[in-house]
Amino acid sequence: MKRKFISLTSDFGVGTQGIGLMRAVALDICPDCEIIDLRHGLPGFDVTEGAWTLESISYLPVGCHVCVVDPGVGTSRRAIIIKAKRGDYLIGPDNGVLIPASKILGGIEKAVEITNDKYMRKPVSPVFHGRDVFTPAAAWLAKGVRLEEFGPEIDKKDLVKAPYGEAKVSRGVAEGEIIHVNHFGSIFINVTQSNFEKTGIVYKDDVVIETKNKKIKTKFLKTFGEVGKNEVVLFPDDYGRIEIAINMGNFSKRFGTKLKDSVRIRKP
Repeated sequence: MKRKFISLTSDFGVGTQGIGLMRAVALDICPDCEIIDLRHGLPGFDVTEGAWTLESISYLPVGCHVCVVDPGVGTSRRAIIIKAKRGDYLIGPDNGVLIPASKILGGIEKAVEITNDKYMRKPVSPVFHGRDVFTPAAAWLAKGVRLEEFGPEIDKKDLVKAPYGEAKVSRGVAEGEIIHVNHFGSIFINVTQSNFEKTGIVYKDDVVIETKNKKIKTKFLKTFGEVGKNEVVLFPDDYGRIEIAINMGNFSKRFGTKLKDSVRIRKP
């Protein structure tokens, strides 16, 4: 990894000093690293939202990506580093939050537990591993420390599972769940665009969207602007998955959908 690039994501409030402290710790260890804040202010303790957000690191340079959505901080949960096959390092708690992004980045090449306190900020707070464990690890990795120096390898099968899996896809149908609802009320489904292609549903095809309450007829288009105001549309989102929206309206409110609800998309 030639470029010393670090991204930070957390459920810390955007007005808190914790974000600045993590940046300062990284710069103290690796003064020439580049740091960006991918997203802060995530819903507190929401591992699903954290995992969905972290998937978008696929649009960032190869680097070290810290995610602090950590309701188990200070307990027996492990602090881990995952090396993805693209070459990135994902650093955070072993609670599943890192797993979807690692799959998007080609899969897990190797995972280790962070146990070597040589690479931790001291004293280590039992409630702020973002500052004292995860961010220092990212900075030391960016500086060139080998992954094996941080602690013992973890079998990939022993990592905590992701908060969501991938939708079931077959010819003419995709069966998944809602993994994100944005502030417009649009819903995002746990099917990648490449997997969705296996349904055979293509641009301008008629589709039926089935939620727990409704069956909705619409089309698979490129953007919500291709339908009239207050009409439903299915289209590829801007992060690699599939989105359902209402043009200038709120799909989630109109149809009573929420995170984790099942959604079935099929040809008529």
